[in-house]
Amino acid sequence: MSRAQCRILCVDDHEDTSEMLKLLLAQEDYEVVTAVNIEDALRLAQSEDFDLYVLDKRLPDGSGIELCAKLIAATPDVPCMFYTGDAYEVHRREAMAAGADCYVTKPDIDGLIEGVRKLLAQKECAASA
Repeated sequence: MSRAQCRILCVDDHEDTSEMLKLLLAQEDYEVVTAVNIEDALRLAQSEDFDLYVLDKRLPDGSGIELCAKLIAATPDVPCMFYTGDAYEVHRREAMAAGADCYVTKPDIDGLIEGVRKLLAQKECAASA
């Protein structure tokens, strides 16, 4: 009997970061879909179901902060976390004010995986993990 696999939308305009996240999170048994900008992310979020959003703060067509607010408005039950190079406290506060549930700075891979696990622990998709 197969269990539901958690689906994560990772939004980062750096292809190497997206591929690394896809590989790392696949090892944790998560399905990862990637987008490179806000437009693609919103299109995917409207057409597919996700259990978590992982966002970069700087995107080619705007801010991950704006994207976070739009995603939360569209899908309020889906948590949003940041994995970004912006390491100042002011950046973390901005993200949390926009509705983010977690903020991890690059290249903290352990923090990223821990954050993903924590946010998905309460989700039905992770019930039998």
